[in-house]
Amino acid sequence: MKKTIVFFLISLAAILMHTTLFAQKHPLAFATANDIALVKKSIPTNPLLKESFDEIKKSVDANLGKDIDVPVPKHAGGGYTHDKHKDNYTIMFNSGMLYQLTGDVKYAKLVKDLFFKYAVLNPTLKNHPEATSSSPGRIFWQALNDANWLVYAGLAFDLIHDYLTPAERAQIATGAFKPEVDYFTKDITPWFDLIHNHAVWATAGVGIVGIATDNDDYVQMALYGSKKDGKAGLTAHLDGLFSPDGYYNEGPYYTRYAVLPFYLFANAVNHYKPSLQIFERRNKILKQALEGALEQTNLDGGFYSYNDALKEKTFVSNEVVVALNIAWDVYGENPAYLPVAKAQGRVTLSKGGLGVSQALLKNKNIAPFYPYKSVVFTDGAKGDFGGVTVLRTGKDKNLTSLIFKYSSHGLSHGHYDKLNINLYDNGNEVLQDYGAARFIGIEQKWGGRYLPETKSYAQQTIAHNTVTVDETSHFNGVEAQSEKYHPIPLYNVVGNYAVQATAALDSNAYKDVKLHRSVYLITLPGTQKPLMVDFFRTLASKEHQYDLPFNYMGNLISTNFKYATHGNALQTLGLKNGYQHIWKEASANVKSPLTQFTFLNNQTFYTISGFVKDSVQVFFTRTGANDPNFNLRRESSYITRTRAKNMFALNVLEIHGNFNATSEFTTNAYSRVSSVLPVVDTDDYSGAEVVIDGKHLMVFQSNKIFDNKKIHQLIINGKAYNWQGPFVVYLENKKL
Repeated sequence: MKKTIVFFLISLAAILMHTTLFAQKHPLAFATANDIALVKKSIPTNPLLKESFDEIKKSVDANLGKDIDVPVPKHAGGGYTHDKHKDNYTIMFNSGMLYQLTGDVKYAKLVKDLFFKYAVLNPTLKNHPEATSSSPGRIFWQALNDANWLVYAGLAFDLIHDYLTPAERAQIATGAFKPEVDYFTKDITPWFDLIHNHAVWATAGVGIVGIATDNDDYVQMALYGSKKDGKAGLTAHLDGLFSPDGYYNEGPYYTRYAVLPFYLFANAVNHYKPSLQIFERRNKILKQALEGALEQTNLDGGFYSYNDALKEKTFVSNEVVVALNIAWDVYGENPAYLPVAKAQGRVTLSKGGLGVSQALLKNKNIAPFYPYKSVVFTDGAKGDFGGVTVLRTGKDKNLTSLIFKYSSHGLSHGHYDKLNINLYDNGNEVLQDYGAARFIGIEQKWGGRYLPETKSYAQQTIAHNTVTVDETSHFNGVEAQSEKYHPIPLYNVVGNYAVQATAALDSNAYKDVKLHRSVYLITLPGTQKPLMVDFFRTLASKEHQYDLPFNYMGNLISTNFKYATHGNALQTLGLKNGYQHIWKEASANVKSPLTQFTFLNNQTFYTISGFVKDSVQVFFTRTGANDPNFNLRRESSYITRTRAKNMFALNVLEIHGNFNATSEFTTNAYSRVSSVLPVVDTDDYSGAEVVIDGKHLMVFQSNKIFDNKKIHQLIINGKAYNWQGPFVVYLENKKL
């Protein structure tokens, strides 16, 4: 016992000395004293600020005077102990804010009392009993959630720093924080030093705790990695996880998740050591990251769901509220943020939150939506690992967005879907990406974790709108292989043009098959909605089976071919690589040169018109096979199957008509496309003729030369077609 007491006293003395050496004025991490004074002064006269203040006050006041439970960890996500510890760190942070804004010590005491309980609990913890992750947590089932705790607990400590005595600070630093920080930086160092969203949270937690407790050693590890060599930590994350234009490697859904620790830690560093100019790093990369994430949302704020995404998450989530408010402060006022801030309906109690709330109060004519535009994102730290293109036409509620994904894999949350397309129209998801199979926060669904079906179906290629060869996913579903390669962008023409286009080539998804896709978004004169023309070419040395799905959202209305239903004898589409989860509900053998499939999505009709060479098989499918726990959503797909050496899949997607159920009135329910034919397909050129409303639309592209200055000429049926650049579109013999 005497040895234990002596050791504690020595540790306490060391921490007190360390604190004295590096002490700064607090609060410092979330907001400075001057910022808090501004907020405090403005709360009575600013309705949104007051509403945000009242909301956290109500939640904290409900816990005053209670013996708040700090339970021994037991449950995975959604279970009592998981949610209780999550609730606790939220209470601690909010109560710390209330202490700063009111000066009432009862709020500081609440935080201190909880910290003392964690100071007793945390040194006793080993790996969580429900841990299934390769990076198990102590308080939670995975270390990622422990990192969340560190972020908020560190901010809370900073907010009550001056209320605590030096001995109390040391007690909390030793008992509550040190076991977690040591675990991250010593026991699971490879995880802490990852370039990944988990490590973004981990470094933010360690760094914020370091700033809050005046421990510069923690801060240096958080900034530069456990070895402090710059190969990990915040600086490496900023340099390695974003492309030069702000695209986040794991996709928009995970930008939403990572943007919070990025902004919170950068904000704390900016207060702690402004000379680092962290918000200026890489041409203001965090500003580009936030705006890039917002550009990759639907009109309802939902993030585009490629990679491991959950469709329920939108830009009203807390992560984006915090990031947007900080960005408003450090990067300056941006009216483009106001539609998002208005939808969020709350602000942080900070200088940035004050600025946003004042702008919302002052501006009476806020635009209804974020000012979306067509945009090309590169991927990779140097912008040379493929990318994502978003082609857009229309405005506000009439916006149409076509996404073409030719990016790198996306780390552990990536999917095997090179050259995938997705379509949103009128605020609705039309051609969907499944996202991930997960019920986050619901304990009954495997503790809220990613479900096995994420790997067995959602990540597999057949779950995406791109070609699967021989029922085998891209890179055979091996992440390590997929991470090595990326498609090559061939051209992107985006903006306020009648024709927008994007194209890419993948030579690595299959050993002996190249995938070449070109997508055109064409706005014809006198029309409001665009036409999508899709060229998908495969190049191989022998015959293969090519499956091209369109995972559509809506109800089948009609086809121009007969099909047989299989309701009494359902079979799966295949045995593995996601096929085992797909029921064949109907099928057809089609020989006609034109296939047409019309479906209805939220009052609008969509028709996919395709060219058939010789014959194809068509399948109408639905997910849910081999899913005894009902983990998958039951969703539909329209799949064309071709057997050939080289395939030229030519499809046109048309947006048309309206169905008004209230008035029982339908307009333009039938497709205007009467013919879709290839007119050339060689190694050098591909081209198609689309007849729509009796008018001839010709689309030609170069398959080898993509120089914008190169002059091309084709003779088709005795007529010469000339153009400059990689492609051209003619309507009735006139260039669009």
